[in-house]
Amino acid sequence: MASRDPQVLVLPYRIWWRLFRELRRRGGDVRESGAFLLGRRSGRSATVTALPFYDDIDPGALSTGIVRLSGHAMNGVWETCSEQGLAVLADIHTHPGGAGQSTSDREHPMVSMRGHLALIAPNFARSPFDLAGVGVYRYAGSKRWDDLLPPRLGLRGVKIRGAR
Repeated sequence: MASRDPQVLVLPYRIWWRLFRELRRRGGDVRESGAFLLGRRSGRSATVTALPFYDDIDPGALSTGIVRLSGHAMNGVWETCSEQGLAVLADIHTHPGGAGQSTSDREHPMVSMRGHLALIAPNFARSPFDLAGVGVYRYAGSKRWDDLLPPRLGLRGVKIRGAR
């Protein structure tokens, strides 16, 4: 997603639902959790098809209460992408309160490529229906981010497809 013309990230409803259910379960309402959103790009959209959760690729990733991935953990993600013809489209992690970026979030992007999307689910992902509460940030390089403030009824740059 590193083009000058930003793509729209598309999440099928069943994947969005599973993502929030797992983020909440894995964090247990007491610690942050997260996942990478993998999928394929096509034209101006990118559709999520796979969700490697941080604690699956690095068993110690959630042990401190905040997300910390070891350097080697990304190797498995890149291998999966290569084997299945996928790309890392975005990442998501939870926060205990709001969805604003912390200093650590800004200074340590999970993928430091210009155009990468980072999502933050508030309240430890308690509700998959609070779309306006999810923070969406696009990496601009050099530890700078564009805050894609959500419009009143949804996520800017993200579409949930097949929602009821």
